[in-house]
Amino acid sequence: MVLGRRYLKILLALLAISPPPAHAQVRIKDIVDVEGVRSNQLIGYGLVVGLNGTGDKLDNAVFTRESLIGMLERLGVNTRDQEAKLETKDIAAVMVTAELPPFTHGGSRIDVSVSALGDATNLTGGTLLVTPLLAADGEVYAVAQGAIATGAIAARGAASSVTRGVPTSGRISNGGTVEKEVTFRLDKGGNALRLGLRNPDLTTARRIAAEINRAIGPISKATDPRTVVLDIANRDPIDVLGRIEDLMVQPDNPAIVIIDEASGTIVMGDAVRISTVAIAQGNLTIRVTETPQVSQPAPLSRGGTTVIVPRTQIQVDDQHDRKLGILDSGVTLRDLVASLNALGVGPRDLISILQSIKAAGALQADLQVR
Repeated sequence: MVLGRRYLKILLALLAISPPPAHAQVRIKDIVDVEGVRSNQLIGYGLVVGLNGTGDKLDNAVFTRESLIGMLERLGVNTRDQEAKLETKDIAAVMVTAELPPFTHGGSRIDVSVSALGDATNLTGGTLLVTPLLAADGEVYAVAQGAIATGAIAARGAASSVTRGVPTSGRISNGGTVEKEVTFRLDKGGNALRLGLRNPDLTTARRIAAEINRAIGPISKATDPRTVVLDIANRDPIDVLGRIEDLMVQPDNPAIVIIDEASGTIVMGDAVRISTVAIAQGNLTIRVTETPQVSQPAPLSRGGTTVIVPRTQIQVDDQHDRKLGILDSGVTLRDLVASLNALGVGPRDLISILQSIKAAGALQADLQVR
């Protein structure tokens, strides 16, 4: 018994001196981008063949008809004289998009997305023909071709149809081949590198600069909430970036409450606080029920008629059982959510409550309604 008490005292002492849990930290590489290192969007127009009667109707999609005729002419098949007889439904015009990642070299493979342009109903099983992909400067940077995977299910019968997913949009994994690369050299950027925060915040930028200076030396400085400048002088930029990208910092975010009224979604950040307020929430409900009754004359009576007698029942629910509740100042997001849930309201009512709390000046956060 004495031994058990001794172990208990030791355990309590260890718990008393144990450090509090550390705040969540993230790597610098996960919250910043190196300015100048960016991807480029590519776009192209092409044809998908091999569809099982789910392609464009050539009578409606003039661009598909002209594209088909032009493609056949380039392959040595003349169909201009028989244009009116082109009635195939196994071909569809599509827009092809892709993203060219930075530092991608010629011959590399990239994923491409394919989307129907005409009245095609399903691209499943189709094959995209060779399609040049252009950037904003009008130059061809990649070429796409391959079988399309939509991941959708579409079944149609005489009386009903079932569709799961979007069968008119799909992807081709590694379906694009890079033909021209975008030249960018980190080692030719001079004596300075700029890190751009994905979520601009002055506190986070200062923490990043301080952590870099602690680990490498006084080479970084936060110039604004989005930018941290690195003075690398004669250092190797690849070595500098490699050493700082795994450094851990604690990001700081402003207090924001985002409300999507269309879906009834509410998202709150960890820094959201609410001052002490009193809330009473309830709705007035009036229910009117009509139950007409039929009144008939007595048997063997003379001159009597059958009439319909209206009967109306009205019920009023003013939510009198709901009381005025006090919402204490929330210390953490967990306490805030628990306090709001204790009021017994749903997401729709919670949106109105948050808007009213903001109007009263008790919501210490930026309220964004979308």
